Amino acid sequence: MEMFCYQCEQTAGGKGCVKVGVCGKQPDTANLQDLLIYLLKGIAFYGNIGRKLGIKDEEIDHFIAYSMFSTLTNVNFDNERFVGLIFKADEYKEKLKETVKKEYEKKNGKWDVKEPEAALYRPNGGEKELLEQSKGKGIMADETLDIDIRALREMLIYGLKGMAAYAHHAYILGKKDEEVNAFFHTGLAATLDDSLTVNDLVKLCLECGRANYRCMEILNEGHKEHFGTPQPTEVDLSLKKGPFIVVSGHDLNDLEELLKQTEGKGINIYTHGEMLPAHGYPGLKKYKHLVGNFGSAWQNQQNEFDNLPGGILFTTNCLMPPKDSYKDRLFTTSMVGYSGIQHIEVKNGKKDFTPLINKALELGGFKEDKPDKKIMVGFGHDAVIGIADKVIDLIKQGKIKRFMLIGGCDGAKPGRNYYTEMAQKAPMDTIILTLACGKYRFNKLDFGDIDGIPRLLDVGQCNDSYSAIRIALALADAFKCGVNDLPLSLVLSWYEQKAVAILLTLLHLGIKNIRLGPTLPAFITPNILQVLIDNYNIMPISNAEHDLQEILS
Repeated sequence: MEMFCYQCEQTAGGKGCVKVGVCGKQPDTANLQDLLIYLLKGIAFYGNIGRKLGIKDEEIDHFIAYSMFSTLTNVNFDNERFVGLIFKADEYKEKLKETVKKEYEKKNGKWDVKEPEAALYRPNGGEKELLEQSKGKGIMADETLDIDIRALREMLIYGLKGMAAYAHHAYILGKKDEEVNAFFHTGLAATLDDSLTVNDLVKLCLECGRANYRCMEILNEGHKEHFGTPQPTEVDLSLKKGPFIVVSGHDLNDLEELLKQTEGKGINIYTHGEMLPAHGYPGLKKYKHLVGNFGSAWQNQQNEFDNLPGGILFTTNCLMPPKDSYKDRLFTTSMVGYSGIQHIEVKNGKKDFTPLINKALELGGFKEDKPDKKIMVGFGHDAVIGIADKVIDLIKQGKIKRFMLIGGCDGAKPGRNYYTEMAQKAPMDTIILTLACGKYRFNKLDFGDIDGIPRLLDVGQCNDSYSAIRIALALADAFKCGVNDLPLSLVLSWYEQKAVAILLTLLHLGIKNIRLGPTLPAFITPNILQVLIDNYNIMPISNAEHDLQEILS
């Protein structure tokens, strides 16, 4: 069985994975994911009609977000879990369909709506049968489809997948928003509508950016309400003697629950990857056994976790197929999954991390302390805006002449040393903002400070792009100009679908002159790329020296 997937930056040959995913995803998993997305489109078809009739179902809204999050790159490789989601999606679709039809008939006399195949499809059988049914349901199902229409439909779907991650995190913290929930239905249903033109789909992609901005905003509110406002904080990269657990992913709620369950047990907790910004939150750093950060970016995990004498928990992406040397100490939770790996579910409204805790105690941890350096995190918009007067004064004095946002999703493919070079070669009067896992390329380097303000400011996780935007808007407001008129340059790396959602948000806000790399998305056609160039002057990165000269000219 073959597959076709080009949703991530590292897709094979820059065109698409067909034999096996570069991420490690097998063809059967990819095809089950396609079938799940197909069913979600069917749910959205009825949900879109239902919302016009006043019908909403928050359980279904969250299911869509959870399911789409499951299909992100490096999240879930477990076929059995996807089979379960497929049948659950069918159950929700039929339930919503019945409710919507009844209300529609009540208002219009009869059901006269033409239903697309995705709305009428009913899965049946086991995994083998579902794989057979998945044929003709994926990206290349209609080979006669206009390539620009296909490109925009996929861009919209990937933007929705990215937003789904943020919506799920927000939902766990009790934060939800009707604009966000409604757009999942609007956007997914639009990909079934053959009447929509290129212009229609471009507008919908920008609307996805708007909804994602709101989604990141409510997630930011949820984080602050639950864990406090991030503060500039020094994080220890040293390793401590004794049992430990490494927590990867993005879910601060899971981290907090694990910290509670390990308190007083003599177990050290380390963050990993995108969990690094957790150290800036007062509600998390109060736990004394949250001792530091282990390792670097996600793509190095197979080496860094090799025979690691501690427990490992993945709360979200990015999981790589694990090596045998640490399979027995790896645990997943939420939507993350890999066949044969221990999974921690919610039972009676709570997650019990006892198996992970016992494994960490059994392994015993590091035999001795291993000293290392410290780095700073916690420069969210509240912290930076809090010193805005000093920043503005330094700008007026000419001591700060430029801001550069260098960050985004990291990956293993060559070409990403560009971002390190860009940071290193930036003039000393430049403040560098960074976020997401791309920071690991250079966050251990010493960039010094400008009158006490660190030149490198770690804004946080990928979803904290909201903070970076707020910082830019605050500067623009202070100087009474537009964001595009600021001495601000955006140099972004992308890997997966959350980066697509963030890019759509930046475009929705009218932000121009973004440099994007290391390569442009395979799903963008020359015509669509030209639209982005003409309207937003999006530029592919070239080399650091050349691009820096252009930025400074």
